[in-house]
Amino acid sequence: MTDAPDQTGPEVIGTRRGMFGVRGSGDTSGYGRLVREVALPGSSPRPYGGYFDDVVDTLAAALGPDDFGAAIERVVVFRDELTLEVHRDHLVAVAQALRDELRFELCLGVSGVHYPDDTGRELHAVYPLMSITHNRRIRVEACAPDADPHVPSLYSVYPTTDWHERETYDFFGIIFDGHPALTRIEMPDDWVGHPQRKDYPLGGIPVEYHGAKIPPPDERRAYN
Repeated sequence: MTDAPDQTGPEVIGTRRGMFGVRGSGDTSGYGRLVREVALPGSSPRPYGGYFDDVVDTLAAALGPDDFGAAIERVVVFRDELTLEVHRDHLVAVAQALRDELRFELCLGVSGVHYPDDTGRELHAVYPLMSITHNRRIRVEACAPDADPHVPSLYSVYPTTDWHERETYDFFGIIFDGHPALTRIEMPDDWVGHPQRKDYPLGGIPVEYHGAKIPPPDERRAYN
């Protein structure tokens, strides 16, 4: 049995201004005086509950204590879901062990996340995995800094990540090293920037054929 890191509590990584769905405020635009901390859940203590302990223990046995300690940065159980935060240098080895030793045969995709204030970990690649054999689901997450946005591709372990990694590269700018053809999949090849990053401008793109310009949402006139 390998213990997870100590419980650290939520990690506040920034402040978000302007949120849709906030109650108790007359500001329904999503912008203005709405302020909310951006917090990520910290490491979880044992027991994790359910099959989560068995997954972590089997993975630790498959990797060995030294490699497990170097690979797994945090074990997080949040809202009854298990996330293994993996150092990017060990991502492929962890994925292969999860596939071969724990029978997580299916990778359901790749989701990119951009936290501009999470210094040194601004870009996150999240892989939801499913074990068809055992009817289990977990998530694997790896991070990279803006200055070095490289994460190893899982194409060699899960070929179904082919198009998903291309989409995450297209929208977030994460470079998946080892991918067989890492090109844009939805935006034009000559498009500048990655549209789902938090630092990408909202609106302000000229309307084709009409010469009009849509201003960013935070610059539009408010009527309240």
